[in-house]
Amino acid sequence: MNATKRPGRADYQQALRSMDTYIDITVDDLMTLTQRAAQIANRNATEALNVERAMTRPVRTVRPDTPLSKAAHTMVSERISGLPVVDSDGHLVGIITEADFLRALGVPANEPHHTLWQTLESLFSHLAHHGALEAPDDPVTTHMVKHVVCVTPEQDLHAVIEVMKRNRVKRVVVCDKDRRVLGMITRSDLVRLFFDRYTQASPG
Repeated sequence: MNATKRPGRADYQQALRSMDTYIDITVDDLMTLTQRAAQIANRNATEALNVERAMTRPVRTVRPDTPLSKAAHTMVSERISGLPVVDSDGHLVGIITEADFLRALGVPANEPHHTLWQTLESLFSHLAHHGALEAPDDPVTTHMVKHVVCVTPEQDLHAVIEVMKRNRVKRVVVCDKDRRVLGMITRSDLVRLFFDRYTQASPG
């Protein structure tokens, strides 16, 4: 079976002539209209993939006074890389990540000029020189990032990707209008969603 050929200007002219009626539209108008309709159709198809459908929930959170050692244990035992920090009313006040924990230990992690291998070398070099590590018991608030990038459940995933790119972050917290935590979206979630869609679309 031959691949579908995209229509060109001559094809549109022939199609217009073949219609036994008067249409007040130029070939350029028709081509532009077709292009815009295709863009809108693609946008509508992907907008159905909004934040609420893609986010991970429920989300484990910690309080600002939680010891860093306890937060680290939660991250390791539950295999998560970041914990939103909420106040007594459940409002988001920060986020603590594995990179923040490593920096608290004095290990350079996720430095802009570091490659993944340089970061790994720093980790194991630190371990070799310090032996058994004692996790600091500073409160989470001492090391957390206070400027947290948030999105709302209604936003589409195109917007989320743009937010991540613009802020150079690996994860965003999903919050309601009062900044109460509803969920989390990470780059891994987006990749997983892509492959889920890809395998569903591919023939068995």
